[in-house]
Amino acid sequence: MLVCHCNLITQKEIEDTIVGLLDADPWQLIVPAKVYHALAKRGRCCGCFPNVVETIIRVTEEYHARSAAAEPDIVLHLDRVRGLRGQFGSRRHEGRKTNHRAA
Repeated sequence: MLVCHCNLITQKEIEDTIVGLLDADPWQLIVPAKVYHALAKRGRCCGCFPNVVETIIRVTEEYHARSAAAEPDIVLHLDRVRGLRGQFGSRRHEGRKTNHRAA
């Protein structure tokens, strides 16, 4: 089935690309732009992006359901992500002062 009419990309090509990206790093965040970049294409009208997002979700869920990853590994990964978020996520607000108005 043709998903992207502008670039003539099929559902199978998108699914295979997502699986390839997940094989490289099963815990990466995959977005339509990353899929198109891997296909050496770019979104033109981007009308297909909602369908690509649905495909990403479906294929990623199926991929992880088939994977041999044990649940403790998943929990450890999520804890690592939370730790990074705590470490780097708050830096955005470090330089902010509460009383920043000129007197």
